[in-house]
Amino acid sequence: MPSIPQNKDELINAIALASGKLLDDYRSIPVELSRTIALEGNVKGTAISVCDTLAYLIGWGKLVLKWYSLQSQGQSVDFPETGYKWNQLGLLAQSFQKGYKNWDYLSLQSEFTATTQDILLLLASLDNHALYGVNWYEKWTLGRMIQFNTSPMKNVRIKVRRFKKINGIK
Repeated sequence: MPSIPQNKDELINAIALASGKLLDDYRSIPVELSRTIALEGNVKGTAISVCDTLAYLIGWGKLVLKWYSLQSQGQSVDFPETGYKWNQLGLLAQSFQKGYKNWDYLSLQSEFTATTQDILLLLASLDNHALYGVNWYEKWTLGRMIQFNTSPMKNVRIKVRRFKKINGIK
């Protein structure tokens, strides 16, 4: 399978596979280590926790769903988010982390699962043409925009696995 999904089935499979592997990693990390500040943050020179990585992924997932919802209702969308420009994604990531800072680890895992399921349900409801046949935002198709904003799961998993190794977690 190519590293960048080219159609609906490949996109669904890529998201399901990446989220499943990541959830397995999250489930193996004890709750008492979930707030340890030890992973590279989204802003240069910052460090975050395992919980913060979940907040980041939930934030992006919910943003993708919001974009689709607004645009499908004929409303305008502030890309990437109201108050942020594309060159401020680190600050946007920090806003996601702030928004979920009081959530416990298991609730964050559940919310990540639910958000991912919502994205997969959206994808299942659309045909390949809607996802890859027409430009949706500037030169990008909807499928590509969803892929761009769910692909951080792979980078997060690298950070999480490094955290597990440093902490002797199998």
